[in-house]
Amino acid sequence: MSCSSGRGTDTIAEPAVTESILLSLAVVLVLGVFAQWLAWRLRLPSILLLLLFGLIAGAAGWVDPDAVFGDLLMPIVSISVALILYEGGLTLKFSELPAVGAVVRSLVTVGALVTWLGTTLAARWLFHLPMELASVLGAVLVVTGPTVIGPLLRHIRPTGPVGPILRWEGIVIDPIGALATVLIFEALYGQTDQAAQHALLSVARTILFGGGLGVGAALLLTQMLARYWVADYLQNAVSLMFVVAAFVGANHLQEESGLAAVTVMGMALANQKKVDVAHIAEFKENLQVLLISCLFIILAARLKPAELDAGLLLARGGLFVAVLVLLVRPASVFVSTWRSKLTLPEKTFIAWMAPRGIVAAAVASVFALRLERQGVEGAGLLVQITFVTIIATVTIYGLTSLWLARRLNVAQANPQGILMIGAHPFARELAAALKREGFHCVLLDSNRDNTRAARMAGLSTYTGGVMDDHTLDRLDLGGTGRIFAMTPNPWVNILAVRRFERIYGRAACYRLAPPAGSPSHSDRPDAHGRTLFGKEQSYVELSRRLARGQTVKVTRLTEEFDYEAYRARYGESAQMLLIVTASGTLEPVTTAPRNPPEKGQRIVALVDPDEPQKATP
Repeated sequence: MSCSSGRGTDTIAEPAVTESILLSLAVVLVLGVFAQWLAWRLRLPSILLLLLFGLIAGAAGWVDPDAVFGDLLMPIVSISVALILYEGGLTLKFSELPAVGAVVRSLVTVGALVTWLGTTLAARWLFHLPMELASVLGAVLVVTGPTVIGPLLRHIRPTGPVGPILRWEGIVIDPIGALATVLIFEALYGQTDQAAQHALLSVARTILFGGGLGVGAALLLTQMLARYWVADYLQNAVSLMFVVAAFVGANHLQEESGLAAVTVMGMALANQKKVDVAHIAEFKENLQVLLISCLFIILAARLKPAELDAGLLLARGGLFVAVLVLLVRPASVFVSTWRSKLTLPEKTFIAWMAPRGIVAAAVASVFALRLERQGVEGAGLLVQITFVTIIATVTIYGLTSLWLARRLNVAQANPQGILMIGAHPFARELAAALKREGFHCVLLDSNRDNTRAARMAGLSTYTGGVMDDHTLDRLDLGGTGRIFAMTPNPWVNILAVRRFERIYGRAACYRLAPPAGSPSHSDRPDAHGRTLFGKEQSYVELSRRLARGQTVKVTRLTEEFDYEAYRARYGESAQMLLIVTASGTLEPVTTAPRNPPEKGQRIVALVDPDEPQKATP
């Protein structure tokens, strides 16, 4: 609402205008969140639906971002991108660098140079852009970005070094690409005659101001948290304040150095050992989902079909994207990794993963506006080509990367392995039974005697505390898709579930029921993780079953030996734990009602030793 005062008169924005703006904001939020939810339900990359909904909203006239936000649009987009990159920096662990650092360094230097050259030549050849404008477009499209890479990696769950390499590249390349765009723009369209000297000075100032402010903000925030100068309920807000201040301050001192500042701040904060910042990372992750949802809707809605050069984009846009996907990206990856220890399937998958995202869209919009103000012919094509590239690459990689990852054996589409918190006798017996059935289990316990016994039984183990940051840094979760919190302490189980919810999702987090009457017993047993094996099967009860001789047994149901025959053979004392479906999916028994097991399925259960033990038909 805007106000202007006169002598005794207040002029207030028309109610219809205010209502229209509120309606547009609501549409952005509703479409963004709905697209995320629908993508989750359909198991599709969310960016595909976000772009589709944004284009529909703009074409239908539901959202006009320029009219709603005006001059605030680009500052809002810039700060939002900074927050997204900060959250990305919080996920980068220096402990990953010994394994992937050399490859990442090559990708963001040599690989970026190859990408810029290839993209520039392709734009010059296909769109007949002036060489200066093609060079700026090439720098814009160097970036990939965590806004696209992150959701795709969560969707694919690659194993080995592939995931860390793509995550590091996607985050680190963004400030590098933004800085490269500034340098090329200033060298080709700037007013200075000393382009080389100006470029070197800009790089030095970015390292000094961007890196310095990022590290300084992280150190100051760490000290404030360590000295308890910030109340718990204010910590997320204060961290948000530091991010915005570092971003704006660095940009004020050196253009486009703010992205470097927030990325460095996130990395420094994530790798310090003085205070726990898991709650800050969790808050920023939730904020990132909301920002990505709204930003893609807003920027996609700015593309009006009437303003697009449809003939040019349709005739040559597809070929341009094909050159980027089939020639430029593979060339940059294989040149960057030719002396690395990556396998050919790993290199191939990395070469097939370079979707562009919100950073490319934001940078293209900013520099297109600058070029238009200078009267550069064809400046509008910068945004159009960038968005066509975003839509096409997200569609291509989003629809094919999972299939390719499975064909290359670098990922499992629906990993069935289990991270078990606790390596006590029951956990060891359950893990051993599942291992015999072909399921990967990792047992995590702080008790060295338990992990030693598990290791001697041939099980994958890790000794460490579930709340220890070093544990998450070093724990290999490849091939696991769910967590079973099964320690004797119900409170530890709750904390374990809450810690791993952001990795596996709430639906894949399970914990043992607490003993009846314990302080952690709730009227809502699934409030902190789904109740594993039923509400009566606490750690105490399962230990009693083992003590009286019950063992974990896997039984396959057939036409001749159905569930009724199973119940008749093993009796009421048998406690079902999991069901293995005919397709090989693990379904833990919970408090939720379920249909009786069917033929072709396998029952994993605790059974009495005095029951018949002959082989199942």
